[in-house]
Amino acid sequence: MGARKKNRANAIKEARKQCAFAKLNNVPTSPRKMRLVADMIRGMNVNLALHTLMYSPKAAAKPVYKLLRSAIANWEAKNAGKNIDDANLIVETIFVDEGRTLRRIQPSNHGRAYRIRKRSNHVTIVVGSRIAADTEEKVEENK
Repeated sequence: MGARKKNRANAIKEARKQCAFAKLNNVPTSPRKMRLVADMIRGMNVNLALHTLMYSPKAAAKPVYKLLRSAIANWEAKNAGKNIDDANLIVETIFVDEGRTLRRIQPSNHGRAYRIRKRSNHVTIVVGSRIAADTEEKVEENK
């Protein structure tokens, strides 16, 4: 491995130490509905995102709220002794992937049958401090 490549890899590794993630698989909600909730909190401060999810009328907000709390707990475990407010935590990345689809049959008239697709999704949240995100952007600019 070349020197520049190794330095870049080490810089990325150091930046990833400041962030934590949580993943939730097979949530029984369609990905389209879950992406609406994910778009609401992307890039937000963690405390503001928690309040937004808590009072959101959407049904998909409850699992995302729990997942965000899990990501915060993972960050606290990774960075022992640091305070969340001092670190200025943000939701760096949140994305929703399509999970498995259960296919069911709905009987219809004249001997027909309609397909019902019960969709699910996988949600991933990456939480990190705004300070670490700024240093990572500077590393990419110097590239």
